[in-house]
Amino acid sequence: MENNGLAYHETRELHEMLNFKTICLLKSKMMSGLVFDQDLKALMEKDVQQAEAAIQEMKALYKLNPGGMLQ
Repeated sequence: MENNGLAYHETRELHEMLNFKTICLLKSKMMSGLVFDQDLKALMEKDVQQAEAAIQEMKALYKLNPGGMLQ
């Protein structure tokens, strides 16, 4: 029996990681408006870009789970 999809527990863990990364992204976006130091602001903007890329990768993993939870 070949199964290329995610197991139920993997889907749950992926969902938890996606929620955490989304919260971090939102916090970085909100806090960057309050930062005046340009170096720190640049670092936070880089964090936002990396978080957005990570979220897109995690969302792509959901495609491996046809008919599963959280599509």
